[in-house]
Amino acid sequence: RYSDRLLENLQNLDQENEYIVLVDPKDTWKPRAQNFDTKKCRYKQFSFNPLDQLGFALQLYRLRPNLVHFTMTQQPVLYFGKIITTTHDLTMLRHTRPSRFPGWLHRIGMSFYKFMFWWSHIKSNKIIVPSQFVADDLAKHQPSAAKKIEVIYEAADPPLKVKPESIKGVKKPFIFHIGAPYPHKNIHRLIEAFDVIKENHPDLQLVLPGRMKDQFKKDFDSWVKKSEEKKSIIAPGFVSDSDLKWLYENAEAYVLPSLSEGFGLPGLEAMAHDCPLISSDATCLPEIYGEAAQYFHPRDIFDMASAVDKVISSKKRQSQLV
Repeated sequence: RYSDRLLENLQNLDQENEYIVLVDPKDTWKPRAQNFDTKKCRYKQFSFNPLDQLGFALQLYRLRPNLVHFTMTQQPVLYFGKIITTTHDLTMLRHTRPSRFPGWLHRIGMSFYKFMFWWSHIKSNKIIVPSQFVADDLAKHQPSAAKKIEVIYEAADPPLKVKPESIKGVKKPFIFHIGAPYPHKNIHRLIEAFDVIKENHPDLQLVLPGRMKDQFKKDFDSWVKKSEEKKSIIAPGFVSDSDLKWLYENAEAYVLPSLSEGFGLPGLEAMAHDCPLISSDATCLPEIYGEAAQYFHPRDIFDMASAVDKVISSKKRQSQLV
């Protein structure tokens, strides 16, 4: 989403500089501005394979760019041109995702990731971060990068311009959260809190759309299976923009239970659709949402349940948040 909106709006803002956008060979993205062009890049982003590392660096050198903008810290170790790097957060350093690889291989991969994270900042001329929280966090973690950091806040798009379509099995009233169940997203505690919330709101549903596969789906299914209210938890999988618009416009509230975020774009998307926001008070989220969210401690399921109850029990509180 970050790269997509950046490219969309740069085409509106800049008709002078020449842009070359590297895309995956299967990617069909095409620019509409004449000063933008695409070139296929067949090298894997999250790879320490020497062929990927060297091939990617050589492709960049052959293009002879004045500036390369990497929208994440994964980049060729041996590319030393002028660089801007966007660092979204330090979540991966604190909340490791489950791996399909053996433990020893996963540890090697994480060591390489940590090196790339550090090395990309050493090489960068400027580092873009999406919040002051991430700026302070990165400066503390890597003091040598502090003077290179620039905070550039992200922004939600206007409300989706599609016809809303309801989702089979979803009935009002409901609360929802969208996203893959990575460990730092804290979905298991939201499911536990939902059991508490249902005591005062027996008709409420919890809707959890998002792509789920491999270990994430196994974890999610086990969390739902343990819930006393599993029949009221709806997991529709990937949803279209039409489905998402309907969810935002008909939910009692959007709940963001994350333990760690660099910005928290979904909360602003909820706001853009006039959906009340109930959010964790962790990391950058109070900085981004200000007084426009009902906050809770993300590791306390009773505090989470209380925050949800305060909002969905009061139309006045919902209106205040909107």
